[in-house]
Amino acid sequence: MEQNEKKTLRIGLLGFGSMGKTHTWAVQNLPFFYESLPFSAKVVGVCTTSQEKSEHVAAQFGMEIATTDEDVLINSPDIDVIDICTPNVYHYNTLKKAIAAGKSVLCEKPLCISAAEAEEIAAIPLEEGQVCGMVFNNRWIAPVMRAKQLIDEGKIGRILSFEGKYLHNSATDVNKPAGWKQDSTVCGGGVLFDLGSHVIDLLGFLCGPLVEVGGMSQIAYPTRKGRNGEEWETNADESFYLTGKTKDGAHGTITVGKLQVGTNDDLSFEIYGENGALRFSLMEPNWLYYYDNTAADAPMGGTRGFTKIECVGRYPDLTFPSPKAPAGWLYGHLASMHAFLGAVAEGKPFAPSLNDGLYVQEVMETAYASDQIGGLRMEVPPCL
Repeated sequence: MEQNEKKTLRIGLLGFGSMGKTHTWAVQNLPFFYESLPFSAKVVGVCTTSQEKSEHVAAQFGMEIATTDEDVLINSPDIDVIDICTPNVYHYNTLKKAIAAGKSVLCEKPLCISAAEAEEIAAIPLEEGQVCGMVFNNRWIAPVMRAKQLIDEGKIGRILSFEGKYLHNSATDVNKPAGWKQDSTVCGGGVLFDLGSHVIDLLGFLCGPLVEVGGMSQIAYPTRKGRNGEEWETNADESFYLTGKTKDGAHGTITVGKLQVGTNDDLSFEIYGENGALRFSLMEPNWLYYYDNTAADAPMGGTRGFTKIECVGRYPDLTFPSPKAPAGWLYGHLASMHAFLGAVAEGKPFAPSLNDGLYVQEVMETAYASDQIGGLRMEVPPCL
């Protein structure tokens, strides 16, 4: 391979639910966000349970292979990476086959449906250059990365306590058919496996690994509609409450649930140390809250108090979008382009229109003119 030639990583994707689609989006958009990537990547094959769906996905996203047999992708000499986005119960066998085939593997959480399975997988020796990892994507949220930096720098000192939550409202409607993540025969567990795995990893990443835990599960609705729409007996926890202690002696709680009315994707944590504290909520993704207990105190408060640290898009090595762009900025552009191209396709008018642009221009021109005469109010000319 020539010195300037990039290695192309060819990916076989197993499963195309919300996570399979998300992973495909991430792979296809890497060149927009990072300059001078030392590699190129392409999802070249997809495996789902339906040949029709696989072919539809492959055609839609430019993939070469569409199959219902994961072994086709795992054993292909033209595929370097297997990306596992299938239900939890299938991970174990797929991981064994993919690792044995010499593939690098990216696996959605949780690793398996039991510790025994996970121990076996983790103990499999890897070939030189073979890389296997998990998708605990919340580690890469900008405020989380900043929190890790502050903790590692000793800014909050020895951690004494913590609280982590991940709350959804997706199990509040008993008439909504349960998904596979609510079925322990497929998920391997309930909300503890689904949302809890994220929080456990995140707090372990920030506070250190848990060495003692206590847990309490909750099933609020023993019967609900199953995946087939018929009455079904709930077999997995709908909320879970956990207490724990870390290796270094911090005590805390973790609450995860899908019964919490009014929530959306409410991931949050609070971490309290001897010298400071940190707070974060995914619903406020641009900010990390930091309390410096070593700051000056005074009768009127001095300089103590929670400070909002602007994290926005300040990722290392990220060249697009601007590091000042808030979370969600790109979604606005995505939705704008979708609306415009949809109008073009249907031959319908689009707003904001050129006339809207004219209006803005007239307002700006009028404002400039007002400035020239001392700020007196002027009438904006009517637009066409």
